[in-house]
Amino acid sequence: MKLRVLVLSALAALSLVAKEVIVVGATPVPHAQILEFVKPLVAKAGYELKIQEFNDYVIPNLATEEGELDANFFQHTPYLEEFNKNRRTTLVKTVSVHLEPMGVYSKSLKSLDALKDGSKVSIPNDPTNESRALEVLAHLGLITLNDAPLKTPIDITSNPKKLRFVEIEAPQLPRTLGDVSLSVINTNFALSAGLNPTKDALAMESIDSPYANILVVKSGRENDPKIKALDAALNSPEVKAYILETFKGEIIPAF
Repeated sequence: MKLRVLVLSALAALSLVAKEVIVVGATPVPHAQILEFVKPLVAKAGYELKIQEFNDYVIPNLATEEGELDANFFQHTPYLEEFNKNRRTTLVKTVSVHLEPMGVYSKSLKSLDALKDGSKVSIPNDPTNESRALEVLAHLGLITLNDAPLKTPIDITSNPKKLRFVEIEAPQLPRTLGDVSLSVINTNFALSAGLNPTKDALAMESIDSPYANILVVKSGRENDPKIKALDAALNSPEVKAYILETFKGEIIPAF
């Protein structure tokens, strides 16, 4: 009987180890969607992946810094660097996963050629994505910019169409489409709003953009075995194939 109890106790202990949980904060699409696909891959390494969804760029970083999350998956490196500087956090990248090209959307226009003088354009209001959106518009020839590292509308040096910029929280940008002529929207929020970047966007960010989306942890946890297991799963051939097959160019692998 004692031997049986010892065996059962050992099996129970092994079961608890096998079910160690990795808690990751993510925005819904495509981040949480990719993580759902990754769950069986992480399970093979002996971990249970728990996903907490956020429609916010601040809370998941703070929760990761404070240890409430093991990691988060929603942002790119320029945003992370700016967040660390402003919030004095110590968050670091582990792996790059995918790139979400920004898109330029409109409900009222069929092409950028139809854009009228004085039109309103909504853009993200967080520093890195605002700069990124303005760079997209500059690449399209609608404005020119100075060489400030993070650009805002005051860094526009030429605005031939006298476009008027409305700065909005990134998750809310799709809701502005009825009130503006153009909106420059992150792909994850476009997808969440039912927009198809490859069909609905009037223009897309260049594929050589540096804004790959990354897995982020608190500094010092980069070599934690469960983080390493998650890194390996997110950068696996299976995930690369999943991204290519599922999103068909709306997002692209960054590894």
